Amino acid sequence: MRTARNFLACSIALALAALVLLTASCVAKPPPDCLACHDDKTAQDSAGKSINVDGKLFHSSIHGSMGCSNCHADIKAFPHPDKIKPVDCKSCHADEAAGLVGSVHSNEAEHPCTSCHGDAHQIVPKTDPRSAVYPLNVPKTCGKCHGDNGMAEKHGLAKVFPKYIDSIHGYALDKEGLLVAANCQSCHGSHHILSRKDPLSPTNKINIPKTCGSCHAGIDAEYALGIHSKALAKGNTNAPVCTDCHTAHEILHPTDSEFRMQSTPICGSCHKEMLSTYHDTFHSQLGALGGYVETARCWDCHGAHDIRPTADPLSPVNPANLIATCGKCHSGANASFVKYQPHANAYNRTLSPGLYFVRLFMNILLISVLSFFMLHTILWLVRARYNQIKHKDQNGGK
Repeated sequence: MRTARNFLACSIALALAALVLLTASCVAKPPPDCLACHDDKTAQDSAGKSINVDGKLFHSSIHGSMGCSNCHADIKAFPHPDKIKPVDCKSCHADEAAGLVGSVHSNEAEHPCTSCHGDAHQIVPKTDPRSAVYPLNVPKTCGKCHGDNGMAEKHGLAKVFPKYIDSIHGYALDKEGLLVAANCQSCHGSHHILSRKDPLSPTNKINIPKTCGSCHAGIDAEYALGIHSKALAKGNTNAPVCTDCHTAHEILHPTDSEFRMQSTPICGSCHKEMLSTYHDTFHSQLGALGGYVETARCWDCHGAHDIRPTADPLSPVNPANLIATCGKCHSGANASFVKYQPHANAYNRTLSPGLYFVRLFMNILLISVLSFFMLHTILWLVRARYNQIKHKDQNGGK
């Protein structure tokens, strides 16, 4: 008896479950009346705008399991009015809508959801290569506005898409198909995109090291040990971060000749005195002759990310480490060799006393010689004029 009751209870439960699934499947699919009109490629509204919805693409989209009235909630009967209310995406996507509040894309008129995600009837999951927000497609999607023509020009923003696509990140993504390569979303986020002036923005200068470090963890760890990171942590916003040296969008491979040639002026934009003294050295002048790229640049000696003060025992330019540092390029470097001063300053008596006094002596000698001959020339001219007048007087003014 108990077995029969259990069987009956199970049968009823299965029947109810089947009924629920059947009801859900009926509700899930759009009413056939909708596609009966909208699947027609020639369908237009009274203004002549296409109102075609490709049924096949819609059913394969992420919204394909939903009924039309789930989004077009104001449609209650068929045929419906020609003008209907805009779809309110946040009725389902509340978290994404909350993220847009306060973002640079918060203006729904200029930045509707479809401007990034594409046609609402054809949206596929972001993991689908056809999706407009699939990693490989993100730059092109953003580039519609931030390219040569679009919102960037309207709002006076930089046209970053052409710069990005030629960068090391853009090349890895667009040419090599590496999904791990940084795209726009990797640095700026997706919905809650803030101005770089906002302290909470991942592209605000204070946050740049951690933003880049989300991919370049090893380099971020090195940077954190360096003098630049420590200065930034103390509130010195003039301290360089990743984008000051590598730029934000036009990032080149550090071994590229173009990057090596521009690396010294980049460092010199902050270290002006060091740049001036570097220009007087053999390293700089060799680089200037035909743009020789293998000559030593700032980071060849000081390091690239873990830059430390000279007094730090771990600094490559600490006196105890100079033989090893110079030896990377100059095999056989010894204690005498590393006495060479790469930033000799003829105006700094403490740093370069010999050079200082040689410069002083040469300047005094030059001024003395020029002054002597200038005085000699003036006296010679006076004497010549005197003799000319005297000769005239002796000849009766002739």
